[in-house]
Amino acid sequence: MYKGKHLLIDCRNVSSEVCLDDRQMLDVMARAATKAGSNVISQVRYHFGHNSPPGFTTVVLLDESHVSAHCYADTGQLALDIFTCGTTDPREVLDFIREEIDLGDIMVKEEIRFSMELSPSSGYSRSLNDTDQKPDSVNEAQIAP
Repeated sequence: MYKGKHLLIDCRNVSSEVCLDDRQMLDVMARAATKAGSNVISQVRYHFGHNSPPGFTTVVLLDESHVSAHCYADTGQLALDIFTCGTTDPREVLDFIREEIDLGDIMVKEEIRFSMELSPSSGYSRSLNDTDQKPDSVNEAQIAP
């Protein structure tokens, strides 16, 4: 048992067209979350490039948590984050996004949030500077475009 699933998706070789279109990314993220069964509460986007390298940040706030993206247009990289609790499967959200947007080459890490199988004293915890271990709950998979 667990409270939610959290996908951390690293996208490489993303086209400049995708990397510069924050409006499209936000719209697709909201549609994908809705199609997967989530309730969209709010949406926000910000386009970078005035005093920094080009890119954007988009966030779709869900009743079930969130979908966010942070894009580095100059390097063709996109960090996508999908966290859902309840019955919504974050992999469905990702699949629906991929139906509309080419995310390039992606690497997915799946985290189980608030596992009911571990007590606080026996569970995995990591401080911000502890990089030597990975929790057993991490599943990594490279997914072809």
